[in-house]
Amino acid sequence: MTDDHIDWDRLRAARRACTRFLSGSRPLSMHERLTALLAAVEPGSYPDLYGNGGPVRELEERTAALLGTEDAVFFPTGTMAQQVALRHHAEQTGRQAVALHPLSHIERHERHAHSQLTGLRGLWPTTEPRQPTADELRGLGEPFGTLTVELPLRDPGFVLPSWDELTELVAAAREAGARVHFDGARLWNTTTHFGRSLDRIAALADSVYVSYYKDLGGISGAALAGDRTLTAYARTWRHRYGGQLYQQWPAALAALTGLDTVLPLIPGHARHAATLVPALAALPGARLFPAVPPTHEFQLWLPHSANALNTAVLALAEQEKTWFIPEWTDAAPGLAMAEIGLDGPAQEWTPQDVTELGLRFLELTEAAERATTDRGESSS
Repeated sequence: MTDDHIDWDRLRAARRACTRFLSGSRPLSMHERLTALLAAVEPGSYPDLYGNGGPVRELEERTAALLGTEDAVFFPTGTMAQQVALRHHAEQTGRQAVALHPLSHIERHERHAHSQLTGLRGLWPTTEPRQPTADELRGLGEPFGTLTVELPLRDPGFVLPSWDELTELVAAAREAGARVHFDGARLWNTTTHFGRSLDRIAALADSVYVSYYKDLGGISGAALAGDRTLTAYARTWRHRYGGQLYQQWPAALAALTGLDTVLPLIPGHARHAATLVPALAALPGARLFPAVPPTHEFQLWLPHSANALNTAVLALAEQEKTWFIPEWTDAAPGLAMAEIGLDGPAQEWTPQDVTELGLRFLELTEAAERATTDRGESSS
């Protein structure tokens, strides 16, 4: 089932009909989302206006308190928030170079906004699929104004350093006279691994970006947090970048709900995921990256085509009302990868459940591969 041949209506209907979810959740209709938002509205409350007051300001204050910063600024997108942060640090240091990983979101998924909009240039301490080390940062051989660390580093598999590695990396940046920015889109997930609170982690950086729809279940939006010099600058450049929208209260309400209902559960997600990971790793041909995931999100690799695996996802959903591991992509001939998030719905699963469903899933995958082979032979 390649992207060219996916029946999206069928897939959405099958997913909505499922009663069990391992990775992912039941998609909500707009009516369901609006109903949930209504429940979060206090009688007599009023919306924000151009980013001032209402739930937007409440969200900024809540976020700053969680991260232990002087203030936080709501942005419609994380891409915009990060560009403002990098611009600020470049102006503060007078250096246009940014040390970051080539697999980071800023380099791979923002259309090179940091270079196209601000004239910054990236320096890569390492190209390995892991976080850079302090010695690699020291070995760059040229001045840089900002160190950006994505926590966790998603594209190689939601990779995190140890706490000592992170503090040493930050110290190396300080030695070089650089400022530190955390791309913390999923910073919410890191507290169990680091064994520190959000404010302790954020205290290492001069600026921190967090997302409200990744892991918290919000509609959209992000925040940039730091001292008041940064946030005053951020409000100015948010306006210049076109991010000072007339009203953003639906996104802010959804984010506040996520802080109330989802954020307290995330440490438990990581702990329970650790009990399910060995069952996934034991499936025939399976490889996990990282081998010991530091959060409840990681990559699973299987020796099958993405088409066959995605076909099996749909078959399992329609036959057993179970949503297992979706959205496979081909990484090499006969090898596919999926990103897994063992969050809320996965808490109901046991390792035995994972093993039993995993084996049935692979049976359906192999049946899909045989059917593809048979069609190819008959057409020839």
